[in-house]
Formats: sequence, structure tokens, C-alpha cells
Amino acid sequence: MNEGREIWPGAPYPLGATYDGAGTNFALFAEVAEKVELCMFDEDDAEERVPLTEVEGFVWHCYLPGVGPGQRYGYRVHGPYNPARGQRCNPAKLLLDPYAKAVEGAVRWDQAVYGYRFGEPDSRDGSDSAPYMPRAVVTNPFFGWGHDRPPATPYHDTVIYEAHVRGLTIRHPRIPERIRGTYAALGHPEIIDHLTGLGVTAIELMPVHQFVTDHVLEKRGLTNYWGYNTIGFFAPHNEYSSSGQRGEQVLEFKAMVKALHEADIEVILDVVYNHTAEGNHLGPTLSMRGIDNANYYRLVEDHPAYYMDTTGTGNSLLMRSPHALQLIMDSLRYWVSDMHVDGFRFDLASSLARELHAVDRLSVFFDLVQQDPVLSQVKLIAEPWDVGPGGYQVGNFPARWTEWNGRYRDTIRDLWRGEPAALPEFASRLTGSSDLYQDDSRRPAASINFVTCHDGFTLQDLVSYNVKHNDANGEDGRDGADDNRSWNCGVEGPAGGPVQRLRERQKRNLLATLFLSQGVPMLSHGDETGRTQGGNNNAYCQDNETSWVDWSDTRENRLLLDFTRRLSRLRRDHPVFRRRRFFYGRPERGSHDELSDIAWLTPSGTEMTDQDWHNGYARALAVFLNGDAITEPDRRGRKITDDSFLLLFNAHHDVIRFTVPTGFGEMWTTALDTARPVVADSRVCRAGEEVPVSGRSVRVLRRAGWPGGDVVAPSV
Repeated sequence: MNEGREIWPGAPYPLGATYDGAGTNFALFAEVAEKVELCMFDEDDAEERVPLTEVEGFVWHCYLPGVGPGQRYGYRVHGPYNPARGQRCNPAKLLLDPYAKAVEGAVRWDQAVYGYRFGEPDSRDGSDSAPYMPRAVVTNPFFGWGHDRPPATPYHDTVIYEAHVRGLTIRHPRIPERIRGTYAALGHPEIIDHLTGLGVTAIELMPVHQFVTDHVLEKRGLTNYWGYNTIGFFAPHNEYSSSGQRGEQVLEFKAMVKALHEADIEVILDVVYNHTAEGNHLGPTLSMRGIDNANYYRLVEDHPAYYMDTTGTGNSLLMRSPHALQLIMDSLRYWVSDMHVDGFRFDLASSLARELHAVDRLSVFFDLVQQDPVLSQVKLIAEPWDVGPGGYQVGNFPARWTEWNGRYRDTIRDLWRGEPAALPEFASRLTGSSDLYQDDSRRPAASINFVTCHDGFTLQDLVSYNVKHNDANGEDGRDGADDNRSWNCGVEGPAGGPVQRLRERQKRNLLATLFLSQGVPMLSHGDETGRTQGGNNNAYCQDNETSWVDWSDTRENRLLLDFTRRLSRLRRDHPVFRRRRFFYGRPERGSHDELSDIAWLTPSGTEMTDQDWHNGYARALAVFLNGDAITEPDRRGRKITDDSFLLLFNAHHDVIRFTVPTGFGEMWTTALDTARPVVADSRVCRAGEEVPVSGRSVRVLRRAGWPGGDVVAPSV
């Protein structure tokens, strides 16, 4: 079918399909291949096969003049098929380009997309998979970025909002219906206004790389809603595009990034480089499995028909392979350089660190990132665990990295659900987890603090359910975590009256703790408006009202949203809550203030003793934060000073009367009270007085008139 077509040799780099304005260069790495065919599809889906005869360094390539954006294509790779030796080439299978920058369509599940016949895993299936496969698309690299610049917000000033493109926007009543659930909706002024009102400086998007809904989920009438099942590391997921799938999704994504940047909001991508959608040895042949299986995947050393799996999804990428590493590094650089994203959160990052079996903090992947002039300058966030041996690595990632702090999440939940002996670890988590990060010369911002995220209960469900309710997932309740550290406040599921009021206060307690902690706070989308999943703690397959953000304008939602906004403003306006360095526990060098930078106090106003810390039944303490002790300059070199605060935490069920300590300031006003979400007590408190703190609540006092001057008005 390619008679008369001009075929030029082209170049082996860059890999993928690269349009230059006159034609397109195609390049595919396949060391195991004996022959490679580029397959192009016209508007009638007729297939034209172009043999690639140029090979350099195992890269098969050509240049086709006149081929441009919108052209759909794939590959067929001829080579050995011997699963027992880890070889799975099968030219009957149309393969997606691992470097495809856009994808049209989705996998249609059929026997033809598998390399073997069902029931015979060692056999070779010869049926053509092209009718059931999505197509890679040549894209236009040109875009009018104008004066777009990354906000480059320092970590200690960052507030992260974890969100799902579709789930956040699909039910928003003031976004045009035709764009809901898409990149265009995420860049809409309504969403941007909501984020800026919350003080969000970075939106962390759940996976937007092209992903696949598993066959088993589709058979149950479900979808892979979360998207942790990647098949294209360069392509923005096509179903999140309102404008088309022939490359339009790339332009729409770029427009979204540009709009968010104009509002000084960074874009961080949740990326899944640890595995792909091709699954285990019984999975489909969609891309890399059929291109060069042994160069891309970790195979069991003595039985290469099988895959090493440290991700719980069937396979793991081979991080010792220079070609797998090149794929990942090229992808990361593309998203920064071409798509203008500002950072990455790495799913199951411990898997990326594995050389053979152990998790090696100094693995090749981290060395490459460290020395890369592009990637070393963006935000790098690790989910510091995987499901392999020794996979829980909180606190063990390199110095330039930050981490989702799972120990923070667990400790804060334990305190507010009333677990005994929670105070010592709570103190560490509140102050930035120096026990995890300080020895590596990292700072408090290395800790990404969160109470909830996409994986687990929402904030509303955390205070409404003791156990998971995952029946809708169709797995008989076997999926999802059983250790939720939640408390339903006495009633399982929806409730009203005193139980509801207690739950609202508990949500405010958890949010207040999050924003008052040193480190980087991360909100999960919809928590600020009471989003519930009905007790489902693993809604990965629920693309419906279970997972979507409910924008209902109820009184409870408005109150919680306003409270969250005030919390964020309090943190933004006061550097004492977002210090660049850990507390010293003494007066800071160079400070004129003789008071310690932090003090831990009992409710009676005395300093905590060892006995107080180890009192297993103690559930209350006060924390003095000295704003005058901040000696670091800001980015412009100006000295930072701030107000001082007393944080009064009462996780006990009854009122505790805290004595305002002497020696830290004479007069104090209430800046925040989780027991009174609308208007704080405006009364001035004096040193030595008793201040009632309601059961299960937080009260924040701000020092007034220090070292002299007028009383400062309360923040309400």
C-alpha cells in the first residue's frame, strides 16, 4: 500500500513520532526485533504498512515527508516468540508506540489483543489485534505559550490540592456541561477561583497519562477511574479532552496549564512509572511486551515467562535497563519542557528504587534525576512505599525529594480518634517530622502532610465509618485497607443531631491540625465541602457519584469551606506555621528574643516533663510558637518576624480549662476555635487566666501587644 510514498532514512533520535513542519520522523527501540513495520491508518481505517529498514543502536527509524499532525499509527514487531525465554514478539498484534504523544480510542477487549490463546498460556495467537486497539497519533508540537512562566513556589509556602480531572469538575453547576470532566473544565475560572480561595498553590493531578480500564473491571461494568494503569507515558489521557483525540487533547492540556499558571498555581502530575497496563504473563500485548519484553520488564530470573511484581498489578518496569530508564527520563523531561508541568508525585516510588530485590536509595534512577538539569529543578514527591519486601521507606529518599508522610496521617488520625499514648509522636509530626528528615539535611518541607488522600476514606467518611463499605466494587469486601484509624463518632454511616455536630467539629480539628503543622499541607479534593464515598475506602473503579465531588451548596458545606479558607489564610499570613527550618527547642542564634522558639506545655501552663509525655491517658497539650524567633530572611533577603501563638489541643471528650502560661506574653486573643467555626471569642485573655477549650477541639491564641503597643484584633 506504500507504493509511490517517499521514505527517507530519518534519524534514530528522538524516539517516537516527531513532526517538524514538513514531515514526521518515526523511531522505535526494539533490540529483539528482526523486522519492524510502521502501520498507518487513513480515515477509513485502512492500514498501510511501511517497513523500517534503517536500524542504529537497535532503533528502527524512518522519515515520511508530508505526514503530519493527526496521522494515526502503530507498529508490528517481528521477532522470536518464546515465553519461556521472555520473548513475546508477535506481528499479528498492533502495538502502541511507547513514545506516543497522543492516543485515539481505547482497548476493546477481545482474544485478539492477547498474544496467546485463552487457556493455553504458552501458545501463540495469530489473530490480528488492529480492530481492537487504540491508535497512536502524530501531534503538533507548536503552541502559543506566550509569557507563561512556572510559579516556582517555594516548598515551605506550598499548599497542595490533590484532584481528579473528571471527579472534581463533572458535577460543577457553573461549568458548561460540554466541557465538564475535562482539562478545559480544570482550567475554567470557576475551578481556578475555588482553588485560589483555598490558598492552593499547587494542584496535584491523579494520573493523566493515557491509561487502560482492565478487562476484569469492564466485565463487571466498572472502569479504572483512578487511572493507575498507564499505557502511554507521554500522552495526556484522551477521555479527559473536550475537543478531540487527534492531538487536540495535547493542546487542551497545555491551555489548562497556562490558565493555572496565570493564577500562580503549579501543576504536579501523579505519575505511574513502576508498571504498565500489560499486567502479568496472562495480560494483553498492547505495547512494550510485544516490542521488547525483556528490555522493559522485570522478569523472574529463573523463570522469565513470569514477571516480578512489586506493585501488586502484575508487572514492574526493569529499572536496571538503560532503555526503560531512558523512557522514563524522556517522559519526565517532555512533561516539564513541552507541557510546562511543575513537578511529579511518583506512585509506589520504592519500586523505582529497586535494582534487584532491595530498595536502594542511591539507585540509578535517583542518580539520573539528581544530575538532570531539568528534572532536578522541579518538585519531586515520592509515595515512599510499594508492596515488595522492605518497601515501606518513609524518610529514606534522597535529599532533593519530598515524601507523602504516611506516619503523619496515621498519627493525626490516632490523636483525634482518642488513641492512648499518641502525644509524643504527635509532637514530632506537628513540628515537621525531624526524626525522619533532619539527619538527611532535609527541612520540614520534606514532609508532605496529609490526613486523607484519594486512597482511603474521605475526610467526611473518616469521622463517619469504623469499617470500609466496598460492596459496589464487586470484590466481596476483600479490597481496600482494613486499618483505617477512623472513628464514626458513635454511629456507623449518616447521622444527624449531636453526632453530626461532633463530626463537623472533628473535621475542623483534622483540618486545623493539618494547616498548623510544619511541612507542606495537602488537601484531598472535596474534603473542604464534606465529600463522602459512602464508606468506600477504595473507590478506584467508581466513575460515578460515589467518587465525584458534590458541589451542593448546603449550610454544612459552606461553613466547612469558609473554615478551610480561614485556616489557609492563617497559615499564609504567618510564617511561624511554615518555617523553613526545624525548631531548635531553644532561643535561636541571632535572635533578640530570649524565649525558646517552641515550648511544650501542659494544660496547667507548666512545661511538659518526661512523665507528662509518657502519660498514656493524656490527650491534651499546649504549644507555644515564637514568632520573634524566626531569623531566616525571605526570598528578598528581608528579615522575617511574626506574631507568636499558643496552640491548645484537646482530644479529650470533655472541656479542659487551659491556664495561659506566664512568661510568654501578657495578652492573647483567639485567632481560631474549632468549637466555634463562625465567630471566634474576641475576649482578651491574660497570662495566668484559665481558658476553656471544648472537648475534642483546637483553640489558637495569638499574642497581642508584644513587646508593646495596641492589642491586635482577632482573626475571625
